Amino acid sequence: MKWTTLTTPLVLLLGLVAPSAVLADGGPVGPVQGSAIGVAGSPYQYAAFAAGRGTIVKQLQAGAAATGSELRVAGQYGIPAVDYSGSTTGLSADGRTLVLVEIPGNVPPRRTRLLMLDAMPRLGLRARLSLPGWWTVDAISPNGRWLYLIHYTSSNVLSYEVRAYDLLARQLDPRPVVDPRERDEAMTGFALTRVMSAGGRWAYTLYARPTGVPFVHALDTVGRRAVCVDLPSLNSSDIGNPDLRLTPGGRTLQIDIGGVTQAAVDTRTFAVSTAAPQAVPISTRSVRREAPTAHATGGVPWELIAGLIAVLGALTAILALPARRRRRDHPAPSPASSAPDAPARVGEP
Repeated sequence: MKWTTLTTPLVLLLGLVAPSAVLADGGPVGPVQGSAIGVAGSPYQYAAFAAGRGTIVKQLQAGAAATGSELRVAGQYGIPAVDYSGSTTGLSADGRTLVLVEIPGNVPPRRTRLLMLDAMPRLGLRARLSLPGWWTVDAISPNGRWLYLIHYTSSNVLSYEVRAYDLLARQLDPRPVVDPRERDEAMTGFALTRVMSAGGRWAYTLYARPTGVPFVHALDTVGRRAVCVDLPSLNSSDIGNPDLRLTPGGRTLQIDIGGVTQAAVDTRTFAVSTAAPQAVPISTRSVRREAPTAHATGGVPWELIAGLIAVLGALTAILALPARRRRRDHPAPSPASSAPDAPARVGEP
């Protein structure tokens, strides 16, 4: 993926949220054009290209001299990106549903527009979707029924929720998707890299927090549930060139940093183990899903991202000082006189 595609969201976000907020789950990482997306078992890949004020979506057939079908739509749309290593989403594992998201002209956008396409045998426009406010695409279920969206409720990207959108009924599930064990805990961070389980049910994403330890966000795209797994043996500021890798059978998720396995997660129990770091054989390393573009490509500057994490962590600590002073000057009432707790605002990475 072109490096400017990665830096632009970072620059926009720093101008948008600093010093009042830090980055939240799933991005915001802008949609991309020129990069192809495909799924195992399908003979096709798909890419979106700018064409004046419109977008041309192309169906690319592996090994074929010519492209498959094409579809031209009004407006600028791209393949949804989910992390800063180039991972994309929007194509269901059965290869039949493709979702594109409009490239916003302003951040935050007042309205988010999406296209739901029939992906095969030929490209076709199934529906145009429009949601008020700022939304990004995080994942799609294997059969294309559920689309997972991250909703930023203000320009402060700490104010967000994850929602499931029923593409069949064309409506949002009213319940946010959360880890039931951490309903009142806000999770924030940079989405660094992702790996999908075989069949596309589970999306595992590695996040680095501005403060605190990194974590893996495990999203069950069929069951509409999520699990957040902290990685206490790692430090967010030291993560560079990270990778997620599922062992054969998908029983274990390995976290590799710079080609060395640093931790592992049992995908059934979500228990974390930390063995002595060991080098990952080159032949078994997962392949980065960075499809070539029409422009020059460049590596992800993990040093810059680590620096941003450190800066945002410092901002978070500074901004927390007034709150701590307020708590010191106005101590909370005793349990006997306190009012019932207000409902917690739900957030999910």
